Amino acid sequence: MNKENKSETKQLEGIIFNIQRFTVHDGPGIRTEIFFKGCPLKCKWCSNPESINANTEIGVYANRCIGTDKCGLCLTTCPESPKPFIIEDKTVTTINRQTCVACGKCADACPANALVIWGKKMTVPEVMEVILKDMPYYQKSGGGVTLSGGEVLLQWRFARELLKECRKHGIHTCVESSLHIKPEILEEILPFIDLVITDIKHMDSAQHLINSGVGNELILENIKRVVLSNSPLIIRIPVIPDHNNSEDNIRATAEFIRKELNNRVLQVQLLPYRQLGTEKYASLGLKYPMPDNAVVERSVWEKNIKELAEIMKTYKIPAVAGTTTSVKT
Repeated sequence: MNKENKSETKQLEGIIFNIQRFTVHDGPGIRTEIFFKGCPLKCKWCSNPESINANTEIGVYANRCIGTDKCGLCLTTCPESPKPFIIEDKTVTTINRQTCVACGKCADACPANALVIWGKKMTVPEVMEVILKDMPYYQKSGGGVTLSGGEVLLQWRFARELLKECRKHGIHTCVESSLHIKPEILEEILPFIDLVITDIKHMDSAQHLINSGVGNELILENIKRVVLSNSPLIIRIPVIPDHNNSEDNIRATAEFIRKELNNRVLQVQLLPYRQLGTEKYASLGLKYPMPDNAVVERSVWEKNIKELAEIMKTYKIPAVAGTTTSVKT
């Protein structure tokens, strides 16, 4: 890489909303997981609503607010006029998202963590500094780095340079993607990925559109492209009550994997629906999309996903209920 290209890599910025170290469920071994902001899907069961909007956002946790009479640092540090905060009984309950520019100064100043900034601009070297802290753990466990989201490939140029840097250090790379992206972007980035993880949320495109905001045609075509590239692939099926947990849908998914992919998947993981992220939805002024009656007892969903996994096994598909760290790429 010449000096000019090195400079471009340093200047590239991605919007990252979280970095988790020592994760073990999204790829083999001990991993660092980088969460990219922005997603083209609107899955009703999404547990990370802060990942959907591509821009930085402020989350408001009113129950943590000390009170504007006792603290008020949000008011004094915010550069906007008028202030975007909605205050009731001396408590910041929400913000006017039409006037807030999400600069994050209020969140940085808040001692109670009642205001949280979702999304931070980071350069490739800044992210690599975090990643490289855990090299001994990657080497000992066969782990590495997983890029997740949101949708990683909405920021594909930044992701590609980050993956290249990981490769230079011999770090195993995994990308968790919806694959609802242009095929040419996928072709650009596949050479730098050691493992792809993606979902098949429903085989019926109309149902996929209703519950995820997009049809499934592009996703299924891109899954075929991943297999044709000989990239190791894990497919996940989030098992959602009254959406995709029927035997017919699971058999249709199995037929696709057998006929279109020749069963060339490392594993198919069936995952249970859990009502997670409700507080985060509220902090962003959003209503949780799933009905309360979608939550079922553990004994019920556990039995359901095990039965569905057994159906997939009859198609000679390596299906499991839940995630596992035993997959080798």
